[in-house]
Amino acid sequence: MNWYDLLRGLHIIAVIAWMSGMMYLPRLYAYHTETAPPGSEFDAHFKVWEAKLLRIIINPAMTLTWILGVSLILFHVYAAKEGWGFLAQPWMIVKLAAVIFLSGWHGMLSSARKKIAAGERPRTARFWRATNEIPFLVAIVAVLAVTLQFFAR
Repeated sequence: MNWYDLLRGLHIIAVIAWMSGMMYLPRLYAYHTETAPPGSEFDAHFKVWEAKLLRIIINPAMTLTWILGVSLILFHVYAAKEGWGFLAQPWMIVKLAAVIFLSGWHGMLSSARKKIAAGERPRTARFWRATNEIPFLVAIVAVLAVTLQFFAR
């Protein structure tokens, strides 16, 4: 069995799940902000949906993405004996910057869920609609940087 290909495939699947959830959650926030006044029955439903999306899909997918990504790095360093130098290649720096940005975006979405659950509306529905594609756009940059090595020396 080719362990590298297995790790890479599982990493890609985890990223897909993570991005899907992070694109859907802002859309839920937009609908929640627009249609469900704090304390309403519909507000309670949105709170459950948002919490479950984070707890069951987004958080585990991000965790797996990080674990599998670090595993791939360690594979390159130790099994493929490439050393740590490949982490300094421009395409890898772009990918790592994208992952760090997406992790921060994830944190912002988690923080917003807590505020919304407390009855606050930290952002408008328009904001959530305008930003729900950000994870996808950042993922495009990361994937193309790695697959095409755009920024290779």
